[in-house]
Amino acid sequence: MERILVSQCLLGMPVRYDGGAHGPFDLLQQWRREGRVVSVCPEVAGGLPTPRPPAEIPTGQGGEVLAGKLPVVTIEGVDVTAAFVAGAEQALRLVHEHGIRFAVLKARSPSCGNRETYDGSFSGVRIAGEGVTAAALRLAGVQVFNETELAQLNQLLSAQRR
Repeated sequence: MERILVSQCLLGMPVRYDGGAHGPFDLLQQWRREGRVVSVCPEVAGGLPTPRPPAEIPTGQGGEVLAGKLPVVTIEGVDVTAAFVAGAEQALRLVHEHGIRFAVLKARSPSCGNRETYDGSFSGVRIAGEGVTAAALRLAGVQVFNETELAQLNQLLSAQRR
């Protein structure tokens, strides 16, 4: 059975930076019942508390953070790069441990965004980019989806079962 790495906040767990959660989403709950879900919050896994100050990547590029070229900073100006990288490493450990090829991560997050993130100005401006964990997973060959792309992943999984 294909295992899927899923952001804990999308499963209704209150781990978001503001102590909130998203979901639960029906497909994610179905996959959870089927025993497919391996859950993680990279920011919490990296050692950050809940709640925590919002963080962004200047220019929104998680791959540049992994390469040591950009920091992740909080709205208060605190560098939290090490925690974000540690969280990405935890997610990669789970991927290797469970043979995971697919992930569903929270859209626009500085850890998990797979298509766009915020620009680092803390003004709500979104730009094309990916979070630190999403970049690490993509570089490891994992296909990363967000909560608006569940139907696409479900189609892919269904096609594999035939």
